Amino acid sequence: NKDKRDTGVRVIHRASGARGESREQRTQLQNKKLAFKRMAESVEMQKWLRIAHAQASAEMDHYKDNIKAWIDKEMRPENLLIEYS
Repeated sequence: NKDKRDTGVRVIHRASGARGESREQRTQLQNKKLAFKRMAESVEMQKWLRIAHAQASAEMDHYKDNIKAWIDKEMRPENLLIEYS
């Protein structure tokens, strides 16, 4: 199935440059989930999360009590680039 269909997915978080890719699963949805997981676990994303947490705590009073809400906002689809191959 890998040779017959284009199921590969690359997910890029625009703000951090973090990337995750997957081509080994049989469906595009499975590859998308795995690519997102790899992006979320990447060194670039972990570094961005530490910086984002510090910024939100120091500079954004309206998110100070809810860092998770700020991160959720940053992880919306419009802040991600998803490529299919």
